[in-house]
Amino acid sequence: MQTHDTQNPLQVLTCAEVDHDQLQALLSRYQMQLVWITDRQTIPGSFWGDAEAGLVGNQLLIRGDTPYHSALHEACHFICMDDARRSALHTNAEGDYDEENAVCYLQILLSSQVSPGNPAQMMRDMDIWGYSFRLGSAQRWFEEDADDAQRWLLRTHLIDENSQPTFRLRMNSP
Repeated sequence: MQTHDTQNPLQVLTCAEVDHDQLQALLSRYQMQLVWITDRQTIPGSFWGDAEAGLVGNQLLIRGDTPYHSALHEACHFICMDDARRSALHTNAEGDYDEENAVCYLQILLSSQVSPGNPAQMMRDMDIWGYSFRLGSAQRWFEEDADDAQRWLLRTHLIDENSQPTFRLRMNSP
């Protein structure tokens, strides 16, 4: 599903376009709260500003024009960080290279949990938005070069041996 308006010039799926109840249900599985910010208001806890999702504690802050990929990316940072970082979380999720890759992998896996999201749309939106992968696209990275991210998620019990989300939070270092 795509919109064709000036609010979404890059034509990525936005939070206004996804099922809000499903998004809240997904976040609740990870002990997160969804907070909607009024359009054109500054999003508290947004590292990148503009329409990008924000993180403050266990709250994911979004607006209707927030890209769905941004909401899931920030949620996956919350999921992938350890308890110590999660307890002090405000704006900057931090994390290292391996964790960042795991975040991207998990956001692709979780994308189909909220309608009309799906992995193909998520990877397309990640490419449009400018995520950078060695093989040139999110899809090629996910299919051909993400073994390290998959292993990291397995080690931290965030996915199972079939690469399915466990709907747990990371508790300790990998």
